[in-house]
Amino acid sequence: MYIKRLKELREDHDLKQSNIADMLKMKQPQYARYETGKRDLPLDNLITLAEFYKTSTDYILGLTDTQSPYPKKIK
Repeated sequence: MYIKRLKELREDHDLKQSNIADMLKMKQPQYARYETGKRDLPLDNLITLAEFYKTSTDYILGLTDTQSPYPKKIK
């Protein structure tokens, strides 16, 4: 499910794969493999993308359809 969500989020923000790849400090073909499912998305990149798109990791993973992020815990 995250394959579809990654592409939708990127396109909703009018970004190219190369923009996201630069943010994640990788080459565009490597990021493209995440969107096509040819490579699993590492947890640290999942968290970075959730923070960037201001959504939850559960939304990206397809566990919820609610796009808004969870509230942060106060320490």
